[in-house]
Amino acid sequence: MAKQLTIFMENRPGRINSVCDVLRQHNLNIWAFTIQDRGDFGLMKLIVDKPAQAQLALADRGFACVLKEVLAITAPDKPGNLDQLTTAMLKQKVNIKDMYGFVSPNDRQGLCFLEYENPEDVDIADLISSFGFRVLSNEELYEL
Repeated sequence: MAKQLTIFMENRPGRINSVCDVLRQHNLNIWAFTIQDRGDFGLMKLIVDKPAQAQLALADRGFACVLKEVLAITAPDKPGNLDQLTTAMLKQKVNIKDMYGFVSPNDRQGLCFLEYENPEDVDIADLISSFGFRVLSNEELYEL
């Protein structure tokens, strides 16, 4: 599974830039991100090329951050794919806790990162592949 780096930070000017500066100084590349407002604090969620190194670099600078496993799912870009994915998960009672994604302009492939709860221990990779989606292995993700 892919590793998502979640950074907890004050919601004030310059904090996002501080994270980016640390990663640049360590020559770490941000591949995907989302930023969430939580009032006085916020969350910055990143997919980076070297997640363990990024976590250590940020922790050394005093940032509260954790690595979480998330699914990296890919599918051709076509209308209705997100509906198919969420319907498949709903039918198996899999709860989507967090999700974000994008479409690559080069090959028109959708890529999303998904955190979930799976109370009935459904085989997520089989479920997803039955609808034409694919869960990327770590090797596949980090070779993109």
